[in-house]
Amino acid sequence: MPELPEVETVRRTLQNLVVGKKIADVKVHWPKIVKLPDDTEEFRMRLVGQTIHDIQRRGKFLKFILDFDVLVSHLRMEGRYVLADQTDDYDKHTHVFFTFTDGTELRYRDVRKFGTMHVFPRGEEEKHLPLSQLGFEPLSDEFTAEILAEKVRKTKRKIKVALLDQTHIVGLGNIYVDEALFKAKIHPEKIADQLSEEEISLLHKAIIGTLSEAVEQGGSTIRSYVNGQGQMGMFQQSLYVYGRNKEACRICGSEIEKNVVGGRGTHYCPDCQKR
Repeated sequence: MPELPEVETVRRTLQNLVVGKKIADVKVHWPKIVKLPDDTEEFRMRLVGQTIHDIQRRGKFLKFILDFDVLVSHLRMEGRYVLADQTDDYDKHTHVFFTFTDGTELRYRDVRKFGTMHVFPRGEEEKHLPLSQLGFEPLSDEFTAEILAEKVRKTKRKIKVALLDQTHIVGLGNIYVDEALFKAKIHPEKIADQLSEEEISLLHKAIIGTLSEAVEQGGSTIRSYVNGQGQMGMFQQSLYVYGRNKEACRICGSEIEKNVVGGRGTHYCPDCQKR
């Protein structure tokens, strides 16, 4: 599933491709993607005639800012957007088409069909699910070490599980939690409320540093992720532990291990991240 760096990369790409374009028509070939309104014709009528003024991100969600409404889009496992000419061919996995007045078309392609779209009146989107329960943005000024301490010390869950909780901190998924915990030298199974002040400070810096570096490199190309122009991210070449089971640690040379924490495959170095 795309995490914060991947979604931010898509946001930046779409910002350059579609801002200023006016929607002339909308076609939905797989209605279950549209969650609100639950009628696809109403979905189409709400959007036709509106102009895209901005593309924003909230956690792993994209926000298309229109004249009167906001379209909230979640890519889930394999959703992606591509800008094409209206006459270009498309395959069976392309499910939603936003045709613009200039003849171009923003297409949403999703092999697994897990993605979602919600339309809310502008300014109302943060008051309702799926955005209303999201936590702090880790790359915002509001995300301080004190905020991180407040969140983790309220739970006796393993720190890996606590960091994956989107009601605490948004945008972190399996890849970047593993990487941040490695950089902070914290074992993923350590109980969250047992972290010391020094460990919380190191983890805070590791989260920000890991995400910032990943954003600059366009995210990680894991499985089939690409950005809005079909380009792959490059951060996977900088990964220290994720996906490197049984390989040598880049720091100490020990063998990277993998187990399951909170139902998620988890990679760590047993020497750099002692329990």
